[in-house]
Amino acid sequence: MSEKDDVERLDGLETRIAHQDQAIEDLNAAITEQWKVIDLLTRKLTQLEEQVRSGAYIADPSTESPPPHY
Repeated sequence: MSEKDDVERLDGLETRIAHQDQAIEDLNAAITEQWKVIDLLTRKLTQLEEQVRSGAYIADPSTESPPPHY
């Protein structure tokens, strides 16, 4: 191999590494954003579970109007 071939090969490898580094950074940003969403949804689900367990979603029968078919 000539020195010119070695330089071209090295340039190609450096370019490839630069693209791979950018792809890794992009993927990391996407994963970080997804974890934020997952964390938010997990907190909301926990809150809803607590509300259901505490009976917050059970209506008082005396305040409910009868269904339309009555």
